[in-house]
Amino acid sequence: MRRLVVLTLGVLALVGSAEAQTPTRSKGASDKNQPVTVDADRMERYGKESLVVFTGNVVARQNNSVQYADRMEVYLDEKGDRILRTISTGTVKIITRDCRTGTARRAEYYDLEQRVVLIGNARVWQDENVVSGDTITIFLSQDRSVVQGGRQERVKAVFFPRDEKKDGVSGTKTASVPCQN
Repeated sequence: MRRLVVLTLGVLALVGSAEAQTPTRSKGASDKNQPVTVDADRMERYGKESLVVFTGNVVARQNNSVQYADRMEVYLDEKGDRILRTISTGTVKIITRDCRTGTARRAEYYDLEQRVVLIGNARVWQDENVVSGDTITIFLSQDRSVVQGGRQERVKAVFFPRDEKKDGVSGTKTASVPCQN
């Protein structure tokens, strides 16, 4: 049971990864204390390799953030007390609690470096603003990201100006209904 709890605490690091894409809001410490639910068609644990594999319609949720993938591999330390990295493959989609969305063919999370890498047709967006490339690397602790183009496609970014509200405070266009993940 303890290993499952430790496992679930690290699985959703990817869910918060797109949240670190914008400097106005970073992942709060309270998110790590929220319960995590992982649903999948199958879960396999390989004790000698310190590996847990979720396959088939993987859905990981925490604090109204969600990650979808076809397969998720979770690598633990030798004692099984700590997540070292996670790798999600297939149709990967991440939606944060504030409606930021990221998609890629593969997502990798490295706990020691606090780094997330979206690989293969990577795209991150909120509202109409979008950044895309072959690879998007997000350095969570540095509030920094790097987008790289591929052989056939360059990096593309589209940013819309903020609307001025009546009271003079600028803000982005937001949906009238809060994000429900």
